[in-house]
Parts: sequence; C-alpha cells; structure tokens
Amino acid sequence: MSDAAALGAFDPNEHRMVPARTFEELKVGEVFRAPSRTVTDAHGSAFQAISADNHPVHYDVEWARAHGHSAPVVHGLQVLAFTAPGATLFPHVIGDVFVRFDSLACRFLGEVHAGDTLYSQLQITELVTQGTEGRVKTAVSVRNQRGELVLDGEHIYVLKRQSA
Repeated sequence: MSDAAALGAFDPNEHRMVPARTFEELKVGEVFRAPSRTVTDAHGSAFQAISADNHPVHYDVEWARAHGHSAPVVHGLQVLAFTAPGATLFPHVIGDVFVRFDSLACRFLGEVHAGDTLYSQLQITELVTQGTEGRVKTAVSVRNQRGELVLDGEHIYVLKRQSA
C-alpha cells in the first residue's frame, strides 16, 4: 500500500492552521497578535520603492537630524501595514466567512526608526449583525520594544453570518 493510501485522501480544504470559526463564534475581547518584527533599512528601502514616497525624512540621515529627528523615520503607512490582519491568525480563524475589509482608521503616535522592533495586535471590540452579514470592529495597536504605543486605530471587517 502506498503512503498516500495509508494516510487517506488529502483534502486541501482541511489543511488549516487553526480551526475556522463563524461570525457567531467570535467574542468581544479576543486578541490576535502578530509576530514581533524588527524594522530594517532594507524594509524602508523596499517601502520607499513601492510607495514612491521620496521625502528625505525617510532616507536622509542629515536631513532628518536637521529637522529634529534622531534618525530617518519609518513611513507611517509602513507602520500601519504591521496591523494587516494577515500578519495574525485572524484570517485563518474566520476562514471562509470573510467577505471584505470594510475600513480602517489610525493615529500615528510616535516615531519608528530602523532597528525598532514592533509588536502589533488586533482586539475585537464590537460584533454587529446586519442581515446576512456581521461587522467585526477591532482595535489595532503597534508598540515598540520599549512598550511605547506608536500607532492605534481600528479596522472593520464584514463576514457572512451562518444564522442569518
């Protein structure tokens, strides 16, 4: 008997990182953390290339210092990208009920520089049913290695409801 036959038929839909849950199984207060990441100059260069943001505050050490910064500042949108739900297990948890990423808002609260390690998370703050869909509001935050909150905000996702 072959190894494949001994293991049974493979179903890619059953190859999940975590068990998928429905909108109704989510709970206010649940937290989804991303792995910590240390931002490097290479990250900044890659983001500058993709965003086309050529402001010298992001890459010119002398310009940044002359304007009151200790070093070039990591682009705020790059820090916001650290709150991407896909950086956490959240999209795996919601599995096939995901409809769309509805909206986001954020505040930039502190500078981030190459060498900083960032810790981001999403926390469910509200679950609202709307017909056949459910809206999941999450508080998002990013802290640095010193525990300083450098970004906060919210994301809203729309999911299919099972009991609509």
